[in-house]
Amino acid sequence: MSMVVNLGAFGWRRFAMTHDGELRLHLQRVLRAPCSVAFRALTEPQELAKWWGPDGFTVPSVESDLRPGGSYRIAMQPPEGDLFYLVGEFVEVDPPERLSYTFRWEDPDPGDRETVVTLSLRDIGGTRAELVCSQGDFATEGRRALHEEGWTQSLNKLEELMSSAASA
Repeated sequence: MSMVVNLGAFGWRRFAMTHDGELRLHLQRVLRAPCSVAFRALTEPQELAKWWGPDGFTVPSVESDLRPGGSYRIAMQPPEGDLFYLVGEFVEVDPPERLSYTFRWEDPDPGDRETVVTLSLRDIGGTRAELVCSQGDFATEGRRALHEEGWTQSLNKLEELMSSAASA
């Protein structure tokens, strides 16, 4: 089962359940930057910290060994609550077009399991890039929905960051 929704300025989003019942998330955005600039925003710790996480969250630190088999660790601070960490390993690093990595919480919720995130970039006219984000497979619809909300808010901030840089 799959549903595609056009959210106008926020781009297209696809929510998919595979034939075997696995839950996946699929989001698409158009960024006002070429792939090379967008890829840096996705991978450089200082740039990632500017947009990563749901609204109100901050990213005090990002550790990254950007190579296949390398690991990363992102510290996330919610507006209220304790600092927590997102960790994983890079599966594919193909600048400036593709990035894939495992995604897990350092202290997972019982409903969590490790997922794989794949980010693909494609230049559109040289000054814009299409970003496709997919993640899965989730253990429950509730966990998929939580990630959909987090990615949507994060990508909104990334779009804003890219638009501000393009206007400067």
